[in-house]
Amino acid sequence: MRRYGSLQAEALSSVARRLIEPLPDSPVVMDVGCGAGSMSVPLAAALRDHGGGVLVLVDATPELLDAACAAARAETDGAVSVKPVLADLTAEDPLSFAGPVELIWGSRVIHHLPDQLRGMKRLVDALAPGGWLALAEGGLETRFLPWDLGVGSPGLQDRIAAARASWFVSMREKMTGSVRLPVGWNVALADAGLGEISAFSFVVDHPAPAKQLVRDWAVDRLTWLAEITSAHLHPADRDALRRLLNPSDSEYVGAREDVFLLETDTVHVGRRR
Repeated sequence: MRRYGSLQAEALSSVARRLIEPLPDSPVVMDVGCGAGSMSVPLAAALRDHGGGVLVLVDATPELLDAACAAARAETDGAVSVKPVLADLTAEDPLSFAGPVELIWGSRVIHHLPDQLRGMKRLVDALAPGGWLALAEGGLETRFLPWDLGVGSPGLQDRIAAARASWFVSMREKMTGSVRLPVGWNVALADAGLGEISAFSFVVDHPAPAKQLVRDWAVDRLTWLAEITSAHLHPADRDALRRLLNPSDSEYVGAREDVFLLETDTVHVGRRR
C-alpha cells in the first residue's frame, strides 16, 4: 500500500487540493477506508494549506489506521487535528460520532460493501448540509505490461483483466447480503440523495524505463492478480505468470526494463442538498 501510494502521491495531492479548495474554514474531512494513508497524507496537507481543520480517518484494520494517522500527522504542523476511527463500514453505525462532515472521501471502498447504495446513503447521512461525497470508483484498466512479453502468448494482461472481472463478479455474488447496483456511479449518487453530481479523472503515469519502485509495485500487483485469477486462466497463462514472478527467471517482472505504470481513476462527486 505504501509503495502504491508513493506512486500516486503527485496525482492524489492535486485531487486533494481540488476537493478541499471549495470547503468552508476549518472543515471536517473524512477519509473512509483510509488504508495506510495514501490519500490521508494529501488531504492533511491540503487542509493545512487551507488554514486547518479536522481529518477523520476510518479503517477496520488497526495497523493500517495507526500507519495512516502517523503519516497524516507528520504533514499537519499542528494545524490539522487527525482523529482515528476503528470501524467497519458494514457495521450498523460507525460514523455517527464524527458529527457533520464537509467532505467524505472513499477510494475503492464502496464496491466492497454488500449493499453499495445503502453504504452510500449512510455516508450521505454523515455529511453536513452542503457537504460533499467524493468516491474514487472505476476508470480505465491499469496497464503495466507490454503486449508481447516473450513469455506465453501475446495479450496476457488483457486476459488477466478479463479473468479479474470474472473473479469480481464471483466475489460479489458470494457476499452475504449482496445487492446489485445496476447503474452507473452518477445515478447511484443521485439515488443516495445527492445533487450537483459530477466526475473527473486523474492519471498516474510512470513510463518505461521505470524506476525500481515501479517494478517492485508491478511484482506486488501481478502477485495479487495471479492469486485471484488463477482459476479463471488457461494453464499456459498460469505458467507464464510463474515465470514472470520468479526472481530467478530471466523474464522476472521485477528486473524488466519495459515495465511501466499507467492508470486513470475516476472520482464521482455529489453534494448533500
